[in-house]
Amino acid sequence: MSHLKQEEQKRQEQQKREQQEQKESPRRQEAAASAMPPFAAAALVFFASGAVLILENIAVRLVAPYIGINLQVNSAVIGTALASIALGSWVGGRVADRVPPRAVIGWMLMLGGVTTLLVLPLVRAVGGMVNGTSPIAVITLAGLAVIVPAALLSTVTPLVVKLQLHDLYRTGSIVGRLSSLGTLGGILATFVTGFVLVASVRTSVILLALGIVLTVGGLVCHLLLWGRTARAVAAFTVLGVTATGLSVAAPQACDAETTYACANIEALKGNPSVRVLKASNAEISHVDLKNPTNLTMGYVQAIVAASDLVNPGGHLDGFHIGGAGETVPTYLERTRPSGDQLVYEIDGGLTELAKDRLNFKESDRLRVVTGDGRQGLQKQPADSRDLVVGDAFGTHSPPWHLTTAETAEHVRRVLRPGGVYALNMIDFPPGDFARAEAATLRSVFEHVVLISYDAILDGKEGGNVVAVASDEPLDMKALQRRVSARDTTKQLKVADEQRTAKYAKGAQLLTDDYAPVDQLVTVPLRYW
Repeated sequence: MSHLKQEEQKRQEQQKREQQEQKESPRRQEAAASAMPPFAAAALVFFASGAVLILENIAVRLVAPYIGINLQVNSAVIGTALASIALGSWVGGRVADRVPPRAVIGWMLMLGGVTTLLVLPLVRAVGGMVNGTSPIAVITLAGLAVIVPAALLSTVTPLVVKLQLHDLYRTGSIVGRLSSLGTLGGILATFVTGFVLVASVRTSVILLALGIVLTVGGLVCHLLLWGRTARAVAAFTVLGVTATGLSVAAPQACDAETTYACANIEALKGNPSVRVLKASNAEISHVDLKNPTNLTMGYVQAIVAASDLVNPGGHLDGFHIGGAGETVPTYLERTRPSGDQLVYEIDGGLTELAKDRLNFKESDRLRVVTGDGRQGLQKQPADSRDLVVGDAFGTHSPPWHLTTAETAEHVRRVLRPGGVYALNMIDFPPGDFARAEAATLRSVFEHVVLISYDAILDGKEGGNVVAVASDEPLDMKALQRRVSARDTTKQLKVADEQRTAKYAKGAQLLTDDYAPVDQLVTVPLRYW
């Protein structure tokens, strides 16, 4: 009897399933009829996701003129982009359950395009009012550059997914396929933007082209998917033309966009022959067009004074990590005519700008290689250089891998006996980074001294600190005499080894395994 009951129960369950399938069949047929061709759905998701990643990559460069490029800026842009994707996906899913997806997909693409066109004038307008790199300023500008267009574009994937879900038995494969295609679109966009677009096209042009393509693409999608034209065409046209006009009319923030920086050149107030090279709103070089040996920046005077300790007036082979306006290498080429100066500058655009606007010229004794300074240093033979100069920065902080004990060990290997390492640093009270770097150099070299102003060395003000390191004793009297002779302010001081040891006491050593440089560099409120 129990066996018969089980059979009857199975028959009843089968009948219920068949009845349910009969009820759902018209719905599935209706959903299948409304679905897009698989290739069209895949292309929409691929393109929308790729556009989000283009925006994310471009945003870093877009905000650089106002808040620089460092770990915090990159983190803020990535964080806001991820927040945008999460918000857009959630909103897109909610909308898809309430409105026919065909009616809104085109609008989301169009609005994503219009807001992309508005990013450039908006960031430049707000960025001009920002003074410094506070977390609030960084996150605000990153949000303006990314969050609205990225959120709108991120609604496309859930809308397309809902449109394609006409068979519950294939839900997993449909969702998985579209999700993977969206990810592939983002990956391809990241590589193309980083390796091709940024290297060959201005940021403003990339944004303008992307915004126009999205806006026009949104209009085409709306016409194909929904087919109601008059009001949609009028709205698309008005919004698109207005946003394009604002984007084109936005003032240029840079004289030149290089691979890593937004560069500007200005005349120095009170000295019309001197040009100031700025990268991402930070002064990185002063160049006297009439007299390249005229040095106007205090830290440059300190570096050159340190170079005078090595065979004064005679042969000097130098290796320079960072070149920018090429002030120090050019000075040494002019004043040490028998020496060789090799510069590794990672940003080839800055080198070209120096040639075009700052009268810089290479020669057989002054060569510039476009590449990473540490990698270039590691290629140098042992005991091959009399001087190594470290002067590479991203806004206020140097690339962390150039600050470590392992880098200092490479410098020590490359220097000849009696050679000098002159390293430029920037820090602000309490000076945690400069102290850590001084302690790191002391762990590698036998003798380390510092050159700066008393207020900076005492932790009362922020600014440049030049470390001078060598395995041979440093002639303090000669160094102070040469610093004073070059220093136009007569305020630069040499901190002897005892004062340097006190300055670095208890500071964190920087290694390849742990070098939180961006966190150690403190920018106080008055610099925000």
